[in-house]
Amino acid sequence: MSQEQQVLVGLAVGIIVLIWMIIKTKIHTFLALILATIIVGLVGGIEYDKIVGSITKGFGITLGSIGIIIGFGVMMGHLFEVSGAAKRMALCFLKLFGKGHEELAMAITGFLVSIPIFCDSAFIILTPLAKAISATSRKSIVSIGLALATGLVITHSLVPPTPGPVGVAGIFGIDVGSLILWGLVLSVPMMFGSLVFAKYIGEKIWQIPKDDGGWTRDSNYVSNLRNDVYEEANLPNAFISFAPIVAPIILILLGNVTATMGMKEGAFAFIAFLGSPVIAVGIGFLIALHGLAGSLDRKQVLAEMENGMKSAGIIMLITGSGGALGMLIRDCGVGQVIAESMILWNIPAVLLPFVISTVVRFIQGSGTVAMITAASITAPIIANMSVNPLFAALGACVGSLFYSYFNDSFFWVVNRSIGITEGSEQLRLYSVSSTIAWAIGLIGLLILNGLVG
Repeated sequence: MSQEQQVLVGLAVGIIVLIWMIIKTKIHTFLALILATIIVGLVGGIEYDKIVGSITKGFGITLGSIGIIIGFGVMMGHLFEVSGAAKRMALCFLKLFGKGHEELAMAITGFLVSIPIFCDSAFIILTPLAKAISATSRKSIVSIGLALATGLVITHSLVPPTPGPVGVAGIFGIDVGSLILWGLVLSVPMMFGSLVFAKYIGEKIWQIPKDDGGWTRDSNYVSNLRNDVYEEANLPNAFISFAPIVAPIILILLGNVTATMGMKEGAFAFIAFLGSPVIAVGIGFLIALHGLAGSLDRKQVLAEMENGMKSAGIIMLITGSGGALGMLIRDCGVGQVIAESMILWNIPAVLLPFVISTVVRFIQGSGTVAMITAASITAPIIANMSVNPLFAALGACVGSLFYSYFNDSFFWVVNRSIGITEGSEQLRLYSVSSTIAWAIGLIGLLILNGLVG
Protein backbone atom coordinates (compact mmCIF):
# COMPACT_ATOMS: atom_id res chain seq x y z
CA MET A 1 0.00 0.00 0.00
CA SER A 2 1.37 3.39 -1.02
CA GLN A 3 1.65 6.30 1.42
CA GLU A 4 -1.19 8.11 -0.36
CA GLN A 5 -3.48 5.07 -0.12
CA GLN A 6 -2.63 4.60 3.56
CA VAL A 7 -3.49 8.21 4.31
CA LEU A 8 -6.83 7.84 2.53
CA VAL A 9 -7.59 4.73 4.59
CA GLY A 10 -6.66 6.66 7.73
CA LEU A 11 -9.05 9.47 6.80
CA ALA A 12 -11.89 7.02 6.13
CA VAL A 13 -11.33 5.21 9.43
CA GLY A 14 -11.08 8.50 11.31
CA ILE A 15 -14.36 9.82 9.92
CA ILE A 16 -16.21 6.58 10.67
CA VAL A 17 -14.89 6.52 14.24
CA LEU A 18 -15.72 10.22 14.66
CA ILE A 19 -19.36 9.72 13.70
CA TRP A 20 -19.60 6.61 15.89
CA MET A 21 -18.19 8.46 18.91
CA ILE A 22 -20.58 11.40 18.46
CA ILE A 23 -23.66 9.19 18.06
CA LYS A 24 -23.05 6.16 20.27
CA THR A 25 -20.67 7.12 23.06
CA LYS A 26 -20.54 9.62 25.92
CA ILE A 27 -17.47 11.27 24.44
CA HIS A 28 -17.95 15.02 23.86
CA THR A 29 -17.67 16.31 20.29
CA PHE A 30 -14.50 18.25 21.18
CA LEU A 31 -12.68 15.14 22.38
CA ALA A 32 -14.14 13.06 19.54
CA LEU A 33 -12.64 15.42 16.97
CA ILE A 34 -9.22 15.34 18.64
CA LEU A 35 -9.28 11.53 18.90
CA ALA A 36 -10.39 11.23 15.27
CA THR A 37 -7.49 13.47 14.23
CA ILE A 38 -5.05 11.24 16.07
CA ILE A 39 -6.58 8.11 14.49
CA VAL A 40 -6.28 9.62 11.01
CA GLY A 41 -2.61 10.28 11.67
CA LEU A 42 -1.79 6.90 13.22
CA VAL A 43 -3.65 4.78 10.66
CA GLY A 44 -2.35 6.99 7.88
CA GLY A 45 1.23 6.37 8.91
CA ILE A 46 2.03 9.98 9.79
CA GLU A 47 5.04 10.57 12.05
CA TYR A 48 4.10 11.07 15.69
CA ASP A 49 5.65 14.51 16.06
CA LYS A 50 3.90 15.70 12.90
CA ILE A 51 0.53 14.55 14.29
CA VAL A 52 1.04 16.58 17.45
CA GLY A 53 2.35 19.55 15.47
CA SER A 54 -0.66 19.58 13.16
CA ILE A 55 -3.09 19.40 16.08
CA THR A 56 -1.58 22.30 17.99
CA LYS A 57 -0.99 24.40 14.88
CA GLY A 58 -4.50 23.87 13.48
CA PHE A 59 -6.16 24.51 16.83
CA GLY A 60 -4.25 27.74 17.40
CA ILE A 61 -4.55 29.18 13.90
CA THR A 62 -8.29 28.56 13.76
CA LEU A 63 -9.09 30.14 17.10
CA GLY A 64 -6.63 32.96 16.51
CA SER A 65 -8.82 34.24 13.69
CA ILE A 66 -12.30 33.86 15.17
CA GLY A 67 -12.13 33.21 18.94
CA ILE A 68 -12.66 36.84 19.95
CA ILE A 69 -15.66 37.20 17.63
CA ILE A 70 -17.31 34.12 19.16
CA GLY A 71 -16.76 35.54 22.64
CA PHE A 72 -18.26 38.94 21.78
CA GLY A 73 -21.16 37.35 19.94
CA VAL A 74 -22.35 35.00 22.67
CA MET A 75 -22.05 37.63 25.41
CA MET A 76 -24.04 40.07 23.30
CA GLY A 77 -26.65 37.38 22.78
CA HIS A 78 -27.15 36.90 26.50
CA LEU A 79 -27.72 40.64 26.94
CA PHE A 80 -30.39 40.48 24.23
CA GLU A 81 -32.10 37.67 26.11
CA VAL A 82 -32.38 39.36 29.51
CA SER A 83 -33.06 42.92 28.31
CA GLY A 84 -36.21 42.27 26.26
CA ALA A 85 -34.60 43.53 23.03
CA ALA A 86 -35.80 40.46 21.14
CA LYS A 87 -39.45 41.15 22.02
CA ARG A 88 -39.04 44.84 21.16
CA MET A 89 -37.80 43.90 17.69
CA ALA A 90 -40.79 41.59 17.20
CA LEU A 91 -43.24 44.32 18.21
CA CYS A 92 -41.60 46.74 15.79
CA PHE A 93 -42.13 44.37 12.88
CA LEU A 94 -45.70 43.60 13.96
CA LYS A 95 -46.50 47.31 13.88
CA LEU A 96 -44.59 47.84 10.64
CA PHE A 97 -46.30 45.11 8.61
CA GLY A 98 -49.69 45.45 10.25
CA LYS A 99 -52.58 43.08 10.78
CA GLY A 100 -52.63 40.09 8.45
CA HIS A 101 -48.84 39.82 8.10
CA GLU A 102 -48.01 38.27 11.46
CA GLU A 103 -46.06 35.36 9.96
CA LEU A 104 -43.83 37.71 7.99
CA ALA A 105 -43.24 39.84 11.09
CA MET A 106 -42.19 36.81 13.13
CA ALA A 107 -40.01 35.40 10.34
CA ILE A 108 -38.08 38.68 10.01
CA THR A 109 -37.84 38.94 13.80
CA GLY A 110 -36.28 35.49 13.91
CA PHE A 111 -34.05 36.35 10.96
CA LEU A 112 -32.46 39.24 12.88
CA VAL A 113 -32.68 38.04 16.47
CA SER A 114 -30.79 34.81 15.79
CA ILE A 115 -27.72 36.68 14.58
CA PRO A 116 -26.64 37.34 18.18
CA ILE A 117 -28.84 34.81 20.08
CA PHE A 118 -28.84 31.01 19.90
CA CYS A 119 -32.02 29.95 18.11
CA ASP A 120 -33.14 27.60 20.93
CA SER A 121 -33.04 30.43 23.48
CA ALA A 122 -34.56 32.97 21.12
CA PHE A 123 -37.51 30.70 20.31
CA ILE A 124 -38.25 30.09 23.99
CA ILE A 125 -38.02 33.84 24.71
CA LEU A 126 -40.43 34.72 21.89
CA THR A 127 -42.88 31.83 22.33
CA PRO A 128 -45.19 33.77 24.71
CA LEU A 129 -45.45 36.55 22.13
CA ALA A 130 -46.13 34.01 19.36
CA LYS A 131 -48.94 32.50 21.45
CA ALA A 132 -50.49 35.92 22.08
CA ILE A 133 -50.31 36.74 18.36
CA SER A 134 -51.98 33.42 17.53
CA ALA A 135 -54.77 34.05 20.05
CA THR A 136 -55.32 37.61 18.85
CA SER A 137 -55.18 37.03 15.11
CA ARG A 138 -56.70 33.53 15.30
CA LYS A 139 -53.96 32.37 12.99
CA SER A 140 -52.60 28.93 13.73
CA ILE A 141 -49.69 28.78 16.15
CA VAL A 142 -48.23 26.36 13.60
CA SER A 143 -47.79 29.05 10.94
CA ILE A 144 -46.66 31.67 13.48
CA GLY A 145 -44.26 29.25 15.19
CA LEU A 146 -42.75 27.83 12.00
CA ALA A 147 -42.22 31.30 10.55
CA LEU A 148 -40.32 32.27 13.70
CA ALA A 149 -38.38 28.98 13.90
CA THR A 150 -37.13 28.99 10.32
CA GLY A 151 -36.28 32.68 10.46
CA LEU A 152 -34.19 31.91 13.53
CA VAL A 153 -32.42 28.80 12.29
CA ILE A 154 -31.48 30.17 8.86
CA THR A 155 -29.39 33.11 10.07
CA HIS A 156 -28.18 31.01 13.02
CA SER A 157 -26.73 28.61 10.44
CA LEU A 158 -25.41 31.07 7.86
CA VAL A 159 -24.61 34.45 9.40
CA PRO A 160 -21.81 35.25 11.89
CA PRO A 161 -21.31 36.06 14.72
CA THR A 162 -23.25 32.90 15.59
CA PRO A 163 -20.52 30.41 16.52
CA GLY A 164 -21.05 27.79 13.79
CA PRO A 165 -20.54 30.07 10.78
CA VAL A 166 -17.71 31.89 12.56
CA GLY A 167 -15.98 28.56 13.13
CA VAL A 168 -16.44 27.60 9.49
CA ALA A 169 -14.94 30.92 8.41
CA GLY A 170 -11.92 30.30 10.61
CA ILE A 171 -11.36 26.77 9.29
CA PHE A 172 -11.66 27.84 5.65
CA GLY A 173 -9.54 30.92 6.35
CA ILE A 174 -12.06 33.35 4.85
CA ASP A 175 -13.07 36.85 5.89
CA VAL A 176 -15.91 36.81 8.42
CA GLY A 177 -17.32 40.02 6.97
CA SER A 178 -17.67 38.43 3.53
CA LEU A 179 -19.47 35.47 5.05
CA ILE A 180 -21.87 37.82 6.86
CA LEU A 181 -22.75 39.67 3.66
CA TRP A 182 -23.11 36.65 1.38
CA GLY A 183 -24.81 34.68 4.14
CA LEU A 184 -27.45 37.40 4.38
CA VAL A 185 -27.92 37.43 0.60
CA LEU A 186 -28.43 33.67 0.52
CA SER A 187 -30.63 33.65 3.63
CA VAL A 188 -33.36 35.95 2.30
CA PRO A 189 -34.86 33.61 -0.35
CA MET A 190 -34.49 30.70 2.07
CA MET A 191 -36.56 32.56 4.64
CA PHE A 192 -39.32 33.49 2.18
CA GLY A 193 -39.51 29.95 0.81
CA SER A 194 -39.98 28.53 4.29
CA LEU A 195 -42.50 31.29 5.07
CA VAL A 196 -44.73 30.17 2.19
CA PHE A 197 -44.73 26.64 3.58
CA ALA A 198 -45.46 27.89 7.11
CA LYS A 199 -48.59 29.70 5.90
CA TYR A 200 -49.71 26.67 3.89
CA ILE A 201 -49.29 24.10 6.65
CA GLY A 202 -50.80 26.44 9.24
CA GLU A 203 -54.07 26.29 7.30
CA LYS A 204 -53.92 22.50 7.26
CA ILE A 205 -53.15 22.18 10.97
CA TRP A 206 -55.05 25.00 12.68
CA GLN A 207 -54.36 25.24 16.42
CA ILE A 208 -54.43 28.17 18.85
CA PRO A 209 -53.56 28.48 22.56
CA LYS A 210 -56.19 28.25 25.28
CA ASP A 211 -56.32 30.49 28.35
CA ASP A 212 -55.44 27.58 30.66
CA GLY A 213 -52.14 26.94 28.89
CA GLY A 214 -53.41 24.15 26.66
CA TRP A 215 -54.27 24.07 22.97
CA THR A 216 -57.44 23.78 20.95
CA ARG A 217 -58.48 23.07 17.37
CA ASP A 218 -62.03 24.16 18.02
CA SER A 219 -62.76 26.99 15.57
CA ASN A 220 -65.46 28.36 17.90
CA TYR A 221 -63.05 28.89 20.82
CA VAL A 222 -62.37 32.52 21.80
CA SER A 223 -59.25 33.31 23.84
CA ASN A 224 -58.82 36.06 26.44
CA LEU A 225 -55.07 36.39 25.74
CA ARG A 226 -55.67 39.21 23.28
CA ASN A 227 -54.47 42.13 25.38
CA ASP A 228 -50.95 40.74 25.87
CA VAL A 229 -49.61 41.15 22.34
CA TYR A 230 -48.47 44.76 22.44
CA GLU A 231 -47.42 44.88 26.09
CA GLU A 232 -44.28 47.05 26.08
CA ALA A 233 -43.57 47.62 29.76
CA ASN A 234 -39.88 47.53 30.69
CA LEU A 235 -38.69 46.98 27.11
CA PRO A 236 -35.75 48.93 25.63
CA ASN A 237 -36.50 51.35 22.79
CA ALA A 238 -36.33 50.23 19.17
CA PHE A 239 -33.16 52.11 18.27
CA ILE A 240 -31.01 50.58 20.97
CA SER A 241 -32.57 47.14 20.38
CA PHE A 242 -31.54 47.08 16.72
CA ALA A 243 -28.26 48.98 17.01
CA PRO A 244 -26.04 46.13 18.35
CA ILE A 245 -26.90 44.06 15.25
CA VAL A 246 -27.16 46.75 12.59
CA ALA A 247 -24.05 48.74 13.55
CA PRO A 248 -21.53 45.89 13.05
CA ILE A 249 -23.11 44.89 9.73
CA ILE A 250 -22.86 48.48 8.44
CA LEU A 251 -19.26 48.82 9.65
CA ILE A 252 -18.24 45.53 8.06
CA LEU A 253 -19.94 46.51 4.80
CA LEU A 254 -18.10 49.85 4.74
CA GLY A 255 -14.83 48.13 5.57
CA ASN A 256 -15.25 45.65 2.72
CA VAL A 257 -16.18 48.41 0.26
CA THR A 258 -13.10 50.50 1.09
CA ALA A 259 -10.86 47.42 0.87
CA THR A 260 -12.37 46.34 -2.47
CA MET A 261 -11.89 49.82 -3.94
CA GLY A 262 -8.31 49.99 -2.71
CA MET A 263 -8.93 52.98 -0.45
CA LYS A 264 -6.39 52.43 2.31
CA GLU A 265 -5.10 55.88 3.21
CA GLY A 266 -6.15 58.42 5.87
CA ALA A 267 -9.76 58.24 6.95
CA PHE A 268 -10.35 55.20 4.76
CA ALA A 269 -7.76 53.25 6.72
CA PHE A 270 -9.67 54.03 9.92
CA ILE A 271 -12.95 52.95 8.30
CA ALA A 272 -11.30 49.68 7.28
CA PHE A 273 -10.10 49.28 10.88
CA LEU A 274 -13.62 49.80 12.27
CA GLY A 275 -14.97 47.41 9.64
CA SER A 276 -12.73 44.53 10.63
CA PRO A 277 -15.04 41.86 12.13
CA VAL A 278 -13.34 41.77 15.53
CA ILE A 279 -13.67 45.55 16.00
CA ALA A 280 -17.15 45.80 14.45
CA VAL A 281 -18.64 43.02 16.56
CA GLY A 282 -16.84 44.43 19.60
CA ILE A 283 -18.52 47.80 18.97
CA GLY A 284 -21.87 46.03 18.70
CA PHE A 285 -21.21 44.32 22.02
CA LEU A 286 -20.33 47.66 23.69
CA ILE A 287 -23.55 49.18 22.34
CA ALA A 288 -25.52 46.27 23.78
CA LEU A 289 -23.66 46.52 27.08
CA HIS A 290 -24.31 50.25 27.43
CA GLY A 291 -27.77 50.44 25.90
CA LEU A 292 -29.45 47.16 26.87
CA ALA A 293 -27.94 46.54 30.28
CA GLY A 294 -28.72 49.97 31.73
CA SER A 295 -31.69 48.70 33.74
CA LEU A 296 -29.78 45.69 35.11
CA ASP A 297 -27.52 45.76 38.14
CA ARG A 298 -23.81 45.16 37.81
CA LYS A 299 -23.84 41.64 39.30
CA GLN A 300 -26.59 40.50 36.94
CA VAL A 301 -24.79 41.88 33.89
CA LEU A 302 -21.53 40.19 34.87
CA ALA A 303 -23.36 36.92 35.55
CA GLU A 304 -25.00 36.98 32.12
CA MET A 305 -21.70 37.70 30.39
CA GLU A 306 -20.06 34.85 32.27
CA ASN A 307 -22.85 32.54 31.12
CA GLY A 308 -22.06 33.63 27.60
CA MET A 309 -18.38 32.90 28.14
CA LYS A 310 -19.24 29.36 29.26
CA SER A 311 -21.13 28.61 26.06
CA ALA A 312 -18.40 30.33 24.03
CA GLY A 313 -15.80 28.05 25.58
CA ILE A 314 -17.56 24.92 24.36
CA ILE A 315 -17.93 26.29 20.84
CA MET A 316 -14.30 27.40 20.74
CA LEU A 317 -13.08 23.95 21.75
CA ILE A 318 -15.18 22.27 19.06
CA THR A 319 -14.11 24.79 16.43
CA GLY A 320 -10.44 24.54 17.38
CA SER A 321 -10.50 20.75 17.29
CA GLY A 322 -12.12 20.91 13.86
CA GLY A 323 -9.27 23.13 12.77
CA ALA A 324 -6.81 20.56 14.11
CA LEU A 325 -8.37 17.81 11.99
CA GLY A 326 -8.29 20.03 8.93
CA MET A 327 -4.65 20.94 9.48
CA LEU A 328 -3.61 17.28 9.72
CA ILE A 329 -5.47 16.51 6.48
CA ARG A 330 -3.72 19.47 4.87
CA ASP A 331 -0.25 18.61 6.19
CA CYS A 332 -0.34 14.93 5.22
CA GLY A 333 -1.26 15.70 1.61
CA VAL A 334 -4.50 13.73 1.45
CA GLY A 335 -6.37 16.86 0.38
CA GLN A 336 -4.37 16.99 -2.84
CA VAL A 337 -5.14 13.33 -3.59
CA ILE A 338 -8.88 13.77 -3.09
CA ALA A 339 -8.92 17.02 -5.05
CA GLU A 340 -7.31 15.32 -8.06
CA SER A 341 -9.87 12.50 -7.83
CA MET A 342 -12.77 14.95 -7.76
CA ILE A 343 -11.43 16.68 -10.85
CA LEU A 344 -11.43 13.34 -12.68
CA TRP A 345 -15.02 12.63 -11.53
CA ASN A 346 -16.21 16.12 -12.55
CA ILE A 347 -17.84 16.72 -9.16
CA PRO A 348 -18.35 20.45 -8.47
CA ALA A 349 -16.00 21.17 -5.59
CA VAL A 350 -18.44 23.58 -3.94
CA LEU A 351 -20.82 20.63 -3.35
CA LEU A 352 -18.35 18.57 -1.32
CA PRO A 353 -18.72 20.47 1.99
CA PHE A 354 -22.48 20.74 1.36
CA VAL A 355 -22.89 16.98 0.93
CA ILE A 356 -20.72 16.08 3.93
CA SER A 357 -22.51 18.60 6.13
CA THR A 358 -25.89 17.24 5.00
CA VAL A 359 -24.93 13.65 5.78
CA VAL A 360 -23.42 14.45 9.17
CA ARG A 361 -26.43 16.61 10.08
CA PHE A 362 -28.88 13.82 9.24
CA ILE A 363 -26.88 11.24 11.19
CA GLN A 364 -26.21 13.12 14.42
CA GLY A 365 -28.59 16.11 14.51
CA SER A 366 -26.40 19.07 15.46
CA GLY A 367 -26.11 21.72 12.76
CA THR A 368 -23.02 23.27 14.36
CA VAL A 369 -21.19 19.93 14.53
CA ALA A 370 -22.22 19.15 10.94
CA MET A 371 -20.84 22.37 9.47
CA ILE A 372 -17.64 22.29 11.56
CA THR A 373 -16.99 18.65 10.61
CA ALA A 374 -17.64 19.33 6.92
CA ALA A 375 -15.37 22.38 6.98
CA SER A 376 -12.60 20.49 8.77
CA ILE A 377 -12.61 17.69 6.21
CA THR A 378 -13.04 19.74 3.04
CA ALA A 379 -11.07 22.96 3.65
CA PRO A 380 -7.69 21.35 2.90
CA ILE A 381 -9.20 19.58 -0.13
CA ILE A 382 -10.67 22.60 -1.87
CA ALA A 383 -7.46 24.51 -1.16
CA ASN A 384 -6.01 22.51 -4.06
CA MET A 385 -8.91 23.24 -6.40
CA SER A 386 -10.22 26.22 -8.34
CA VAL A 387 -13.16 27.00 -6.08
CA ASN A 388 -13.96 30.07 -4.03
CA PRO A 389 -13.57 28.99 -0.37
CA LEU A 390 -16.27 31.50 0.61
CA PHE A 391 -18.94 29.54 -1.27
CA ALA A 392 -17.53 26.25 -0.05
CA ALA A 393 -17.99 27.61 3.48
CA LEU A 394 -21.57 28.60 2.67
CA GLY A 395 -22.10 25.07 1.36
CA ALA A 396 -21.08 23.62 4.73
CA CYS A 397 -23.48 26.01 6.46
CA VAL A 398 -26.43 25.33 4.16
CA GLY A 399 -25.97 21.57 4.41
CA SER A 400 -26.44 21.76 8.18
CA LEU A 401 -30.13 22.67 7.71
CA PHE A 402 -31.17 19.33 6.21
CA TYR A 403 -34.27 17.58 7.61
CA SER A 404 -34.39 18.29 11.32
CA TYR A 405 -35.95 15.39 13.24
CA PHE A 406 -35.80 13.54 16.58
CA ASN A 407 -32.02 13.85 17.07
CA ASP A 408 -32.11 17.67 16.87
CA SER A 409 -32.76 19.59 20.09
CA PHE A 410 -34.34 22.53 18.23
CA PHE A 411 -36.86 20.12 16.67
CA TRP A 412 -38.15 19.36 20.16
CA VAL A 413 -38.06 23.00 21.30
CA VAL A 414 -40.22 24.07 18.37
CA ASN A 415 -42.77 21.25 18.49
CA ARG A 416 -43.22 21.30 22.25
CA SER A 417 -43.54 25.08 22.32
CA ILE A 418 -46.33 25.11 19.73
CA GLY A 419 -48.17 22.11 21.21
CA ILE A 420 -47.53 19.54 18.48
CA THR A 421 -47.23 16.12 20.13
CA GLU A 422 -48.07 13.61 17.40
CA GLY A 423 -44.91 12.26 15.76
CA SER A 424 -46.50 12.15 12.31
CA GLU A 425 -47.40 15.84 12.56
CA GLN A 426 -44.02 16.78 13.99
CA LEU A 427 -42.27 15.34 10.94
CA ARG A 428 -44.59 17.28 8.62
CA LEU A 429 -43.82 20.68 10.15
CA TYR A 430 -40.40 22.01 11.15
CA SER A 431 -38.65 19.02 9.55
CA VAL A 432 -40.10 19.93 6.15
CA SER A 433 -39.63 23.65 6.70
CA SER A 434 -35.91 23.27 7.44
CA THR A 435 -35.50 21.03 4.38
CA ILE A 436 -37.18 23.62 2.15
CA ALA A 437 -34.66 26.18 3.42
CA TRP A 438 -31.88 23.65 2.72
CA ALA A 439 -33.07 23.04 -0.86
CA ILE A 440 -33.47 26.74 -1.67
CA GLY A 441 -30.07 27.37 -0.12
CA LEU A 442 -28.50 24.76 -2.41
CA ILE A 443 -30.06 26.33 -5.51
CA GLY A 444 -28.97 29.80 -4.40
CA LEU A 445 -25.47 28.54 -3.63
CA LEU A 446 -25.05 27.05 -7.10
CA ILE A 447 -26.36 30.24 -8.74
CA LEU A 448 -24.07 32.50 -6.71
CA ASN A 449 -21.08 30.23 -7.30
CA GLY A 450 -21.80 30.22 -11.03
CA LEU A 451 -22.11 34.01 -11.19
CA VAL A 452 -19.36 35.25 -8.88
CA GLY A 453 -17.60 32.15 -7.48
